[in-house]
Amino acid sequence: MSDSHPTSLRLPAEWEHNCSVLLAWPHEDTDWSYMLSDVRKCYNELAHAIAPYARLIVVAPDTTDARDALSDITPDRALFVDMPTNDTWTRDYGPLTVECADGTMNALDFCFNGWGLKFASCFDNLVTSRLAERKIITGPTVNCRDFVLEGGGIESDGKGTLLTTSRCQLSPNRNATLSRGQIEAQLKGRFGASRVLWLDHGYLAGDDTDSHIDTLARFAPNDSIVFTGCSDPADEHFAELEMMKREIQESRTAEGLPYNLFELPLPDAIYDDDSQRLPATYANFLALPSVVLVPTYGQPRKDELACRIISVAFERPTVAVDCRALICQHGSLHCATMQIPNNILVRI
Repeated sequence: MSDSHPTSLRLPAEWEHNCSVLLAWPHEDTDWSYMLSDVRKCYNELAHAIAPYARLIVVAPDTTDARDALSDITPDRALFVDMPTNDTWTRDYGPLTVECADGTMNALDFCFNGWGLKFASCFDNLVTSRLAERKIITGPTVNCRDFVLEGGGIESDGKGTLLTTSRCQLSPNRNATLSRGQIEAQLKGRFGASRVLWLDHGYLAGDDTDSHIDTLARFAPNDSIVFTGCSDPADEHFAELEMMKREIQESRTAEGLPYNLFELPLPDAIYDDDSQRLPATYANFLALPSVVLVPTYGQPRKDELACRIISVAFERPTVAVDCRALICQHGSLHCATMQIPNNILVRI
């Protein structure tokens, strides 16, 4: 972590602005094809959980199935846009929206290369620009394609501090020509940040994002951090998550004070049909102005505990969404959503 002079830009905290939420509906040409019915049921539940609190923008090559599934949501709460997509993880290829000194907002369009060239991304990398071309995004869109960045890879407290992981940002298949210092300078410059807090420890088995921060540790109001813990020394994550916990405990606010910390339980291990552990985490929640949507995994005791902890941290109610289907392709609730402030979007 290092400090620099703040600029006139600011990356708002996730929970600040009234927003719409971008979803990409699963289709036959995604990796969901083998379990399309199950994952569409999950997206149906997710969309209905969001709709009372935020408008929906749903993209897919053909949105007919989405329109049918969500036909009970009133037209003023959902916008359907036909466009090609490779996958459904809009958190990582949707726009990141910064606020300028005069209160206006810009949608930043970064390069998305399939989590370090692991997966096809040619269509997903164009979603933000196509939303702008279609006049769905009506505010200024800034071309940031010279820098690889996924939305799940950074957290903002809205006050000039970013939180990220070295495993992700220093991955050689993202911005290989840049040093850690140069990447930090890019993050500060693009988002008007004065500080970047780096976590060098923490991972989840089955994660293919190189330890996105939104699977591990998240900012919350009142100088708080909500993070994934592990209380079982026999669990493969124990040592790494304990080291991450110490890093977070040693972190300080811009004023030099310790953060208020909220430790989430680690879900009991869930495995796929090939006996590979899946990256279940409660930290992958979506924080909206009046509610937090929390992923759950069919584990009543831990699911309820996680919801209570998050509700206390955010001082608002939670809505649980069963995300056991989502983790089959190594993501969860936050990965599947991207909030976009309404004041840069078309009215519907």
